[in-house]
Amino acid sequence: MKSAGPSTRDRILSAANKLFYDEGIRATSVDGIAEKAGITKKTLYYHFPSKDNLVEGYLESRDQPNLELFAQWFDACDGTVADKVAAIFTAVGEGARHPKWKGCGFQRTVAELANMPGHPAVQVGARHKKKFEAWLSVKFTEADIENPAELARHIVVLMEGTFAILLMHRDPDYADAAAIAARQMVRAAMGH
Repeated sequence: MKSAGPSTRDRILSAANKLFYDEGIRATSVDGIAEKAGITKKTLYYHFPSKDNLVEGYLESRDQPNLELFAQWFDACDGTVADKVAAIFTAVGEGARHPKWKGCGFQRTVAELANMPGHPAVQVGARHKKKFEAWLSVKFTEADIENPAELARHIVVLMEGTFAILLMHRDPDYADAAAIAARQMVRAAMGH
């Protein structure tokens, strides 16, 4: 029996992911997303009643895959927790070397919606960053690091700065510099 393929909702989100990430939220029309998804605008609005709902759905669809990617990079690295955290920064830098890399989709979306702090997508972006911070805190707790939540917050601030500077300069060496700083911060917290 032949597989049914992606659902209409998944096709819409796939098109939104491509266009919102490549072109930005404001520059991407609902018509363009419907066309890319191969559906009518009416069908799109059936699944997402407004563009705001679609932007929210776009970020929600990126949430778990991005968190899983950070965990994969962390787990794939041999060494201490400091080395594993540094590996996340190194991997972000590797991603930034790709010509299609356009930065952190969460950060870029929230920047476009900065004048609308109550927008549902801004809230999704904030929750995503908090989940990453909480995950780091768990990893630091498991490594018996004192003040794991504080260290996690420091690493998140460093990561957000790394995303911003990579987008600005397109120079992955900044991610390598951040990896060194992250390793040093975690080692210091470990008492090494």
